[in-house]
Amino acid sequence: MQGWDLEKKIQVTKARIIEWYEKNNGQVYVSFSGGKDSTVLLHIARNIYPDICAIYVDTGLEYPEVKQFALSQNNVIRLKPKMGFRQVIEKYGYPLISKEVSKQIYVARNCPKGKTAQRFLPNNSHDNKYGTMFSLVKWADLKNSDIPISHMCCDIMKKQPVKEYEKQNGVKPITAMMACESRLRRNAWLKNGCNAFDSIRPISNPMAFWTEQDVLRYIVESNIAVASVYGEITRDENGRYHTTKCDRTGCVFCGFGCHVEKEPNRFQRLKITHPKLWEYCMKEWNDGGLGMKKPLEKIGIKIE
Repeated sequence: MQGWDLEKKIQVTKARIIEWYEKNNGQVYVSFSGGKDSTVLLHIARNIYPDICAIYVDTGLEYPEVKQFALSQNNVIRLKPKMGFRQVIEKYGYPLISKEVSKQIYVARNCPKGKTAQRFLPNNSHDNKYGTMFSLVKWADLKNSDIPISHMCCDIMKKQPVKEYEKQNGVKPITAMMACESRLRRNAWLKNGCNAFDSIRPISNPMAFWTEQDVLRYIVESNIAVASVYGEITRDENGRYHTTKCDRTGCVFCGFGCHVEKEPNRFQRLKITHPKLWEYCMKEWNDGGLGMKKPLEKIGIKIE
């Protein structure tokens, strides 16, 4: 499916949206972050259902340009989490490496004699149900450090507000999640398909089989506006699309995946594009900042 041409992908995505909408009697909404992926999703969905609602969760972690763009769109409901990012860090820890690794570190620290803790030991570095794409052994020093680490940020700041809204209003989400973004998302798609009707939390991911190039090409060919933080979309000599500024947005202070990024990484770019946000991110915790300089340097991230 990822190898299909874009025209076929658009048609199948529309079919999945219609199927989800009809199955839920129109009680659905588009999860809209203001990023380019969800912008494409909202454009497709509103070509079918012009009045479909979009929900934006104002976490305070987005680029200012993305927030401004999201809230400038029609029929967008704004939700806010109950906890701020500093509060999440203070209670649970920083989001580092990946959701998988940070969860294992968090669990191992809270249950030091449990099976999860054993996965960080050299003599337990064999394959396990978490796969071989990452090794917990290599992060043993991080687990044993004094840096607070957890996977809780996304759940608290993004998922909880929308789950409460869904429960109160009886609506089901449509998201722009794509399988190419992570192993967890790929596995979720392989297990449930685009429309997970029977999941504990039913959810539609009608663009799951799209790629980054599909998204950029759709934006260009449909001539739709995206947040200014992306800059322009251009094509190189091989015909591949690129943004002239940020290639991805998301939460600006998130540490997930930054250890595998090529330089300039997201924090190096942040210092250039949004120096005040960078300063707040790196400022010492006791001085009112996020104190992320030490955690990032601990995992080998160059911050400037």
